[in-house]
Amino acid sequence: MERNAELGDFLRTRRARMSPADAGVAPGGGVRRVPGLRREEVAYVAGVSTDYYTRLEQGRHPNVSEAVLDAVARALRLDDDERGHLFDLARPRTTRPRRHRVERVQRVRPEVHQMLDFLNGVSPAFVANHRQDVLAANQLARALITDWDKLPYRERNFARYVLLDPGARELYLNWREVAETVVADLRLEAGRHPDDARLNELIGEAVVKVPEFGSWWDSHRVAQCVHGTQRFQHPVVGEITLHHETLVFPADPGQTVCVYTAEPGSASAQALALLASWSAPENTAAPEPAEADPGAA
Repeated sequence: MERNAELGDFLRTRRARMSPADAGVAPGGGVRRVPGLRREEVAYVAGVSTDYYTRLEQGRHPNVSEAVLDAVARALRLDDDERGHLFDLARPRTTRPRRHRVERVQRVRPEVHQMLDFLNGVSPAFVANHRQDVLAANQLARALITDWDKLPYRERNFARYVLLDPGARELYLNWREVAETVVADLRLEAGRHPDDARLNELIGEAVVKVPEFGSWWDSHRVAQCVHGTQRFQHPVVGEITLHHETLVFPADPGQTVCVYTAEPGSASAQALALLASWSAPENTAAPEPAEADPGAA
């Protein structure tokens, strides 16, 4: 990706969503040719010159300070994810020549596998990395979403499933909402890992194959898939609404666990219990734990 263009597009979309009233400045005279704040208004609120901000938006200020980026983030009212994304795009990258290296295989600790097994009777749960590669999943998660273990290594990816598998549009009643959040997470991680070949391949494939992807990507929305509600039309138990929380592993950088729960006493809780009974290990052969592709680059 061209970092200067990414930075400029991101800043333009962020100021386009704000009005002078949002920023606490008086609207200037004349007709506004574009929606949102003008560059000089962002510069005024951030406490920098218009020329300085213009050069930043055009990617012509490689040594911008943290203080200025903080000021711009406050002026544009960026949330934590957006602020982090701004820093990822604006900070100069290392000038050391890049060498091709084989990515270290990401393994899930035995204790985490035990946790997934413990949750299996009550909560679907899976472990993923920054690309949303599914590294491990309990039986209930595989029964709820898809059986990751039966897929080739490179296809064991939550974002790939949601965006590219036709079955996902039938499974998720709120597919558009789920998909848009997935794209926002991919956009965030692309800023953090611009040289991740596998991530860039996934994004490129989605651009070509998912009609809605282009407009979502061009919105420059960034967000982590940390929590939310997903509604399913499951082929076995019917309609079910679940809340999901994503938790980090301090001892395993880059790995998170997504855990689904149902409202106690609800019809969804009953449906989830039925699904757990239907997918219990004594009723199905237990697959081997999933790992990342040993040949990933």
